[in-house]
Amino acid sequence: MQKTYTIENLDCANCAAELENALQNIKGINTATVSFMAQKLYIDFADDEETIMEEVRRIAAKIEPDCEITND
Repeated sequence: MQKTYTIENLDCANCAAELENALQNIKGINTATVSFMAQKLYIDFADDEETIMEEVRRIAAKIEPDCEITND
């Protein structure tokens, strides 16, 4: 399943790259792409969306504490 999410308050391209790399390691995510310019997260996952998104938000908060990920 592929979904697009909006990322608010992502302040730099380096943080976007760090987030993208970290998300690639989450079990159940096939691919994750973070676009700093578009402020979007494109994610393809195989498992339960709710469980994966909880982990995505937890990781995003560690990298960029003010970052919010919302459904597009």
